[in-house]
Amino acid sequence: MTGFTLHTEESAPSASKPLLAQSQKAFGMIPRLHAVMAESPELLEAYQCIHELFVNSCFDKDELTVVWQAINVEHSCHYCVPGHTAIAKSMGVSDDISEALRNETPLPSDRLEALRAFTVSVVRDRGNVDNDTVQIFLNAGFTRRHILEVILGVSQKVMSNYINHLAKTPVDAPFKKFEWTKSV
Repeated sequence: MTGFTLHTEESAPSASKPLLAQSQKAFGMIPRLHAVMAESPELLEAYQCIHELFVNSCFDKDELTVVWQAINVEHSCHYCVPGHTAIAKSMGVSDDISEALRNETPLPSDRLEALRAFTVSVVRDRGNVDNDTVQIFLNAGFTRRHILEVILGVSQKVMSNYINHLAKTPVDAPFKKFEWTKSV
């Protein structure tokens, strides 16, 4: 780590303590990402709020996973790819989907592939997605609402992926079996 503290409910700033308690309740542990984020109560609160909003968006469990993991893989996040692999398993997402995302191989449906391609384009092109890519996405059955909710997902993952890069957040023990490095 580069000097970031892995806070506990005891060591965290007072405004972060109830937020860490929420993390403990939701995950049965305090994920190390949240432990790092606790240094800034505002950031941790924003992250938890954006996460909840994205989970409650119009995407189903497979689509949520595609958005999260497409961004995590594009950003080469050593922490979030294993974390979201475990989350996908807990949500009942097919291992075929998870492995295709982790290995950047074709997804099992054209619709999910269009979602990944659009999401990666949003990230790579910083929102300047060309009209053809948008049209392919819409032709796959997605809507303008989905476009906006991909941006919500990107917002969440920028927070976590960038923090993990800066803090070199250690992967939590329950996610170790899903460790990942980007293939060249």
